[in-house]
Amino acid sequence: MTPSENNKRIAKNTLFLYFRSILTLGVGLYTSREVLAQLGVEDFGIYNVVGGVIVLFSFIQNAMHSATSRFFTFDLGKGDFEALKKTFSLSVVIHIFTALTILILGETIGLWFLNTQLVIPPERMEAANFIYQFTIFTACIAILQMPYMVAINAHERMKIYAYAGIADAVFKLAVALALGFAPIDKLKFYSVLLFSVYVVMACFYRVYCYRNFKETRFKWFWDRKMFLERMGFSGWTTLGGISAIAALQGVNMLLNVFHGVVVNAAYGIMTQVSNVMTQFAHNFFAAVNPQITKSYARGDMNYLHNLLFRSIKFSFLISFAIAIPLVLNMDFILHLWLKTVPKYAVIFCQIRVIDWCFCMFFTPHYYSIMATGRIKKYLIIDSILTVQMLIFTYIFFKLGFSPVTVPIIYFSINIIRITVIIFFSRALIKFSIGEFIYKVVSKLLIVVLISVPLPIFISFNTKNFEAMFTTSISFILPFLFSSIFFGLDKNERTMIFSLAKKKFNL
Repeated sequence: MTPSENNKRIAKNTLFLYFRSILTLGVGLYTSREVLAQLGVEDFGIYNVVGGVIVLFSFIQNAMHSATSRFFTFDLGKGDFEALKKTFSLSVVIHIFTALTILILGETIGLWFLNTQLVIPPERMEAANFIYQFTIFTACIAILQMPYMVAINAHERMKIYAYAGIADAVFKLAVALALGFAPIDKLKFYSVLLFSVYVVMACFYRVYCYRNFKETRFKWFWDRKMFLERMGFSGWTTLGGISAIAALQGVNMLLNVFHGVVVNAAYGIMTQVSNVMTQFAHNFFAAVNPQITKSYARGDMNYLHNLLFRSIKFSFLISFAIAIPLVLNMDFILHLWLKTVPKYAVIFCQIRVIDWCFCMFFTPHYYSIMATGRIKKYLIIDSILTVQMLIFTYIFFKLGFSPVTVPIIYFSINIIRITVIIFFSRALIKFSIGEFIYKVVSKLLIVVLISVPLPIFISFNTKNFEAMFTTSISFILPFLFSSIFFGLDKNERTMIFSLAKKKFNL
């Protein structure tokens, strides 16, 4: 397949994924609103912090996913079908042992932490323990379905990936609406129904893969050398996962200890918004990631560099177009979205949305480093940086600082992490920093400088719906103009215009 054909395929896949994103974005936001309204601020905070206990062990899950995705996609890119079958079967075996490990850790360390360290009202401890058990079961199901999701993504079946994501969002909306008719404690009912959704989706992924990809028909396979190779890779990604979970859920625990479950509710709202935005970005990179790994496996570095630059540019522009209206109108949007807006939720979400835009520089470089397999040095340094989020949060809380320091610390350290990953990526895949600055950074900076000043000025002089309308209009027009004429190069403009003509029959 030629680079031009690959670009068209990525563009087509991205359209399917954006279709999924738009629907899941709307459904996901409404679902979060209903869950908060039905559970109430306190129970919502409890669910967020209790779920966070088991998420502490999900670094194992994330590490396994990274290893499975890298080796499966690499073998697929090389066209080695026999290696592909072995990789998949061994991955399933590894994920079974991973699920058992999380089950054991969850029922020992996690259970101890839940009952002795968290600040939960005594009258809700029984419910907290109930939902904790179903959270563990849900995590195990998510781990066991992961090799099948990797197979769909590596084969670039993005239409199926998109439809499955939409179905998942609709099921979760149905769960939220069903809370109004809960025959038992709503918190317990919610955890049981969410578990049921994961079971249904896991069955779908398995059946689809079994019918469409021969290499996913599991047969017991064991190879010590392959196992050690993958576990070596997973070991370093586990280190990265531990640090990430410490930064996210460890901070959530600190919020609980120092400020209580009401602030956990605000953090939960930020997490909900963050998850929706992350999923939106993930849908774009789901189309790009397989091509990054496959192009590296083929040794096509020129295509890899162009793909890296363009994916960063397009993902930043799309996220920026969403972020600015959100940030400038966050207070109005949250009050429109939620029946009750927890204290600190607005500022938490504003800073997280800005951080999300900058993370568009991070993810493609991360996939590029993963594709090389040479991850040890990078992940050690990145893990050290990430853990600083937890350390600084603890220090500032001990000194009596406000919970608002959490997203500020998170954002500041992420800027450092982005700088570090760019230089590591450059050393491994050999692109020019000067070319990167010229083709990506400088062009995006021009777009920001042209499109942001006017809506910021307007936001200080208007309120509510009027502010949302005027800031959005005053932003989107200069944004589109600057993106087309300054952000994109000639080839990118041609590609976008031809895609639009084909899509809308112009």
